[in-house]
Amino acid sequence: MPIAKVFIHNESGGQNHEILILDIYDSFLKRLKGLMFLNLISQNEGALFVNKIESLVDSSIHMLFMNFDIAVFWLDKDNYVVDKVLAKKWHPFYAPKKPAKTIIETHFKNFEKIHIGDLLQIEIS
Repeated sequence: MPIAKVFIHNESGGQNHEILILDIYDSFLKRLKGLMFLNLISQNEGALFVNKIESLVDSSIHMLFMNFDIAVFWLDKDNYVVDKVLAKKWHPFYAPKKPAKTIIETHFKNFEKIHIGDLLQIEIS
């Protein structure tokens, strides 16, 4: 059951997307577990990871114990997409090419909806 809704407005392309957030991952233990052990998420579900500062190291993710592939988007402190990847299950490590503060993990079918350089507006209701 989602705990929040995140409305993503792509300021660059004018498209709107709604992702139901299963959790906001803002602590070490929450970030470590992430979406592990879930069987699947629907196309409009995802996770929001929030770092205290922009970082390459703190923004890296792992896909160990994941049962499905996901689309991952890294955003800087101003919510510009600095990198994205289609993360494969059980892959040990992914890191952004530029420091990121926020990470959005969602269904792999959302990968083509958001592009590097896009400015996103995130609203938590």
